[in-house]
Amino acid sequence: MPEGKFCNKTPITTDEQLKATLGDKGGKQYYEEMNHLDVDSDKLWASIQKTMKSRTKTWLEICAHCGLCAESCFLYQVNGRVPEQVPSYKIQSTLGVMVKKKGKVDNEFMQMCMETAWSKCTCCNRCGMYCPHGIDMGVMFSYLRGLLYSQGFVPWELKIGSGMHRVYRAQMDVTTEDWVETCEWMAEENEEDWPGLEIPVDKEGADIMYTCNAREPKHYPEDIAEAAILFHVAGENWTVPSEGWEQTSLSMFAGDWECCKDNVLNVYAALERLKPKRAIGTECGHAHRATVIEGPYWAGRPDGQPPVPYIHYVEWLAEALREGKLKIDPAKRIKEPVTLQDSCNYVRNQGLKDVTREIISYIVEPGYFVEMAPNKEHNYCCGGGGGFNGIGKYREQRNVALRKKRDQILDTGCKLVIAPCHNCWDAIRDLEEEYEIGIRWSFLKPLVIGMLDVPKHLLPPEE
Repeated sequence: MPEGKFCNKTPITTDEQLKATLGDKGGKQYYEEMNHLDVDSDKLWASIQKTMKSRTKTWLEICAHCGLCAESCFLYQVNGRVPEQVPSYKIQSTLGVMVKKKGKVDNEFMQMCMETAWSKCTCCNRCGMYCPHGIDMGVMFSYLRGLLYSQGFVPWELKIGSGMHRVYRAQMDVTTEDWVETCEWMAEENEEDWPGLEIPVDKEGADIMYTCNAREPKHYPEDIAEAAILFHVAGENWTVPSEGWEQTSLSMFAGDWECCKDNVLNVYAALERLKPKRAIGTECGHAHRATVIEGPYWAGRPDGQPPVPYIHYVEWLAEALREGKLKIDPAKRIKEPVTLQDSCNYVRNQGLKDVTREIISYIVEPGYFVEMAPNKEHNYCCGGGGGFNGIGKYREQRNVALRKKRDQILDTGCKLVIAPCHNCWDAIRDLEEEYEIGIRWSFLKPLVIGMLDVPKHLLPPEE
């Protein structure tokens, strides 16, 4: 059976295909068809020969099978430290075997690879820090996901997510009209409390172009309003694009390489059209990685950089506090034990560990900030990164994965967790729902707004 109604080897590209796949609740028929899917071994091997670079080949060959990467992996730790969860074993038994057999593998093997790639690795890249040879299994698993996607072996939710990007240019069904109307709605909704508040759309030559996560207009529009309020109070000249506002990339999680490139080119086209001085992305880890770290290479940019300087929201927030554009009322600072979740994608993978702690120094009363152990670039994944949060088929495994972050938080004694990343925020929310440890969690934006020392001219007139 080469293809089927849902689990075919071609991407979802139309709204009709999306609706059909979404209609298969939980992917029951999708996975049933996957059981009968043929592996195109010739195509698989041709793809490996064409796309596998010398670095990945070298990593597979020089792995000493020493096992020193084992303890670096939180999934190894929370799953009874079984050998099957050692990072080197996971990649050698999947991609390594696929290469050795020159793509001549069967359906059962590919389904095993799919489960390993999406439920036994979040591509957090922590293992690469501890391997004596610098081998990064997270990078190789990202590559493996692409090979699996090309053969139709990808979790149902990520097949849909990548399809959403192709059809709507966003990970959720948010049209251009929906997006613009949400911006107008949020400005109107908050103008009474914040006179003069605007969310400018398609303003050319602004100092800042702001991009976000599609989950914000779809489910959390207040996040867009909060960003607008902080830009407003800081006196920034900013805008959002009507097209190219969606910064995330579920296609990166899915391994849909072609769509990854298309996503980032859409954002870059907005930058080139509106010509801002720089761009700022929302409190999202993988969105930053997809657009700023990996994106330039997907787009074929020879300098490895986006068209304009592109920073994460925490970088702008630290800058605004440092330069006095935003002022904190000392009486409103956090005065309870609080800890911080480090996002793998912009702390470990881009080194922004000190920026987040600079923000903490402004908003938390001295003596109340408690670091997780370990922390900064050594911190563990939230437990739901790399698409793990959204895959129903592997929900049980994901809930086990959350135990590491649960224990880290419990060890701090804190009841408040700051999580400046959508995946981390979601995982910690789910952690509380699953284990009921009595914590609260928050992005930075609402916390900062609640403690601002706002200039009088920006406040509503007194009645």
